[in-house]
Amino acid sequence: MSDDHTNDHTRGDDRTNDHTRGDHRTNDHTHGDDRTNDHTRVREFFAARAADWDSRFPDDGPAYAAAVAELGLPEGARVLDAGCGTGRALPPLRAAVGPSGTVVGADLTAAMLEAAVRAGRDRDGRLLLADVAALPLRSSCLDAVFAAGLVAHLPHPAENLRELARVVRPGGTLALFHPIGRAALAARQGRRITDDDLRAEPRLRPLLAGSGWRLTSYVDEDDRFLALAVRQD
Repeated sequence: MSDDHTNDHTRGDDRTNDHTRGDHRTNDHTHGDDRTNDHTRVREFFAARAADWDSRFPDDGPAYAAAVAELGLPEGARVLDAGCGTGRALPPLRAAVGPSGTVVGADLTAAMLEAAVRAGRDRDGRLLLADVAALPLRSSCLDAVFAAGLVAHLPHPAENLRELARVVRPGGTLALFHPIGRAALAARQGRRITDDDLRAEPRLRPLLAGSGWRLTSYVDEDDRFLALAVRQD
């Protein structure tokens, strides 16, 4: 991805430049070849699907907007779309925080960010080619994180969720979202739902608690999955 994709395209996002200096994580908590292999698999999976991703799921927009509304973001809030893909959450996030707010979309796959630019969503948030496991953001610089379909792709979920907690202020919020529920997604993929799924509430609640989050709401219905959590002190 070219440098153009990480330029500040939004109004009111000047503060984001301050957040991306200094306290960013590099290779000090990676896992060597395992992390590289994980990243390669994720990039290859999404790069192959980026060009037609939105056309494959054309009706998800209202579900994204409804999930963003559940975050209750005030005008002027600072929010990250972690694993933003083609940026489908960026327009409702921008609408929620207004022109004075900060919206950042981070994704590991350049092709997905390029699709976001083609769709014009770079106007709604600053796009970063970045690993959500090592975000180039200052600690406690955000009010909220929105993450759609992210948990299943985290190579080290506890560690990666702690990294999301690092960049959110105490009392800030996390939304783990998918536009369809666990059972519906399993049926779409031709597999059976199991209790080993990280998004199953008995697994997700302690995972979040051990990563700096407290689960406050859990919804798993056919037409959406949404877990909300608060950043603990």
